[in-house]
Amino acid sequence: MTIQLNPLDIIIIGIYFIALFLIGFLRKKKQTKNEDFLLSGRRLTLPLFVMTLVSTWYGGILGVGEFTYQYGLSNWFVMGFPYYIFALIYAFFIAGKIRKTQAVSIPELISQGYGKTPSFISGFFVFLMTSPAPYLLIAGIIISMITGLSSVLSALIIFIISAIYLYKKGFKSVVQSDVLQFLLMFAGFIILLVFLLKQYPIAEYFQPIHLPQDHLTLTGGLPATYIISWFFIALWTLVDPGFHQRCAAARSAKTARNGILLSIVFWMIFDALTVITGLYARALLPDIQALYAYPLIAELVLPIGLLGLFLTGLLATVMSTLDSYIFISAQTVGYDILSHYYPNHVRRNVRIGYVVTGFVAMFIVLTIPSVISIWYLIGTLVIPSLLIPTLSVLFKKPISSNAVITLMLGSVFITGMWFLAGKVFGHYPLNIEPFYPGLIFSIVVYISGRINTQRSN
Repeated sequence: MTIQLNPLDIIIIGIYFIALFLIGFLRKKKQTKNEDFLLSGRRLTLPLFVMTLVSTWYGGILGVGEFTYQYGLSNWFVMGFPYYIFALIYAFFIAGKIRKTQAVSIPELISQGYGKTPSFISGFFVFLMTSPAPYLLIAGIIISMITGLSSVLSALIIFIISAIYLYKKGFKSVVQSDVLQFLLMFAGFIILLVFLLKQYPIAEYFQPIHLPQDHLTLTGGLPATYIISWFFIALWTLVDPGFHQRCAAARSAKTARNGILLSIVFWMIFDALTVITGLYARALLPDIQALYAYPLIAELVLPIGLLGLFLTGLLATVMSTLDSYIFISAQTVGYDILSHYYPNHVRRNVRIGYVVTGFVAMFIVLTIPSVISIWYLIGTLVIPSLLIPTLSVLFKKPISSNAVITLMLGSVFITGMWFLAGKVFGHYPLNIEPFYPGLIFSIVVYISGRINTQRSN
């Protein structure tokens, strides 16, 4: 599927990519410390913190449109509300602790509490968790709609572009590009929604004659068990490496806490923009493929030039998460794994990490060509293994290193086997999602470990 664009629209999209290259290669002063490259010198101000966190946490924009098109207002209740809750918890109870630990990454944090081996294990899990594969797939689909190229080739091109502008300045390029992308993502959806509201009044089009009955309810007709499972998946927030990285890079613990609180406000605003736009797409284009809801509703109502601006904003929404995850994934390879062997070459190690990240991400894109499936598989495997070890270090309630190794490896093994059993037999054992046995195993091992630790003291 392709969108017919005017040359002016193409020029606007081209200017966006030129701006990214300029951001990546224009340098005011030389970066002399690893902290400059990895965390922008830990000098993130409140506005920069908010813009980089807000834009990074919203990469799955086509998936948002797809879910809203299919299930309506429940997109906010399922995909938004749980994340606000856990982000609030993060702001008040975790953000300040991360800033004070001085740990660059989650594996380094695990190393502070449990030593080298658990740190290595967590490094591999974080590498999987931050794979840019789902965002490469989304970006590839958007570029494919614009150019007519295959989505896989488009994804590869986008990865190369992102790696190039991240190469020189690292995290500083991520932050600077996120400022641009924050502005574009809001501008694109605000412009589209203004045109929709003007041409198609809500009072007339948000009626049962245009929308399915459940689309204006909080549950969208979805079963309670499904909704509850998404609340558990939102636990991702508490161990999200992007949150950790920005809190570690903040100017102070107060900046980190207040930055997350302000980010929640902007997420709520952007969620309102995307949900209302998705409902309009369902009302006005009832027979399209749901994944293409946003591009096609924009093509329907926006004039030349503004269509290009909206598509640029759509790309920016994805690219803001994509470049962040590429950098965190490469940092995990370079800083948390290779630097144990080559400690004096952190930047070179991270740049090697770009190559490793690219190969693994493209392999995932080729073997699991579904954004939702990639999210589900990675989240299911990794969250039960990382959640408790990370929180136990932050709140100074550790267990023994051997116990935490058992917890991490045992959890991912049980979850993986449960997942494979579901594929083999057509349903999960006892009809229980694989996330839950992995998390229960982690909890049991942790409680047992705490009891043994207390007894030994």
